Amino acid sequence: MTDRLEQFRKKREADNARILHCGHLGLKRFFTLDAQAYAEGALPARTKELLGLAASAVLRCNDCIDYHLIRCVELGVRDEELQEALNVALVVGGSILIPHLRHAFETIELLRAESRPEPTTG
Repeated sequence: MTDRLEQFRKKREADNARILHCGHLGLKRFFTLDAQAYAEGALPARTKELLGLAASAVLRCNDCIDYHLIRCVELGVRDEELQEALNVALVVGGSILIPHLRHAFETIELLRAESRPEPTTG
């Protein structure tokens, strides 16, 4: 199942490279602005990623949900924090969000499985 995350990461990287190498200044500027929006500032990066997660869920974008969940896990966000952010999204977005909530919980499970050490055989 972690193949889904690996495929997502590879496709996102390749697609972003394709966009960034086209030479369009406006596109490059937007990508830079996006990266800067999630950098440390008055709000910690982890808080900004949780905000991005909630907004992405409300907008029902599974790719964005996956991206923000990956970043949240990299930044050490705990499952309880992820669940609270997703609860806010559900309250704002309503029941139409439930399929995306299912997707998010599956992604969290996959990310946590990636971080568990492989069992050793001896």
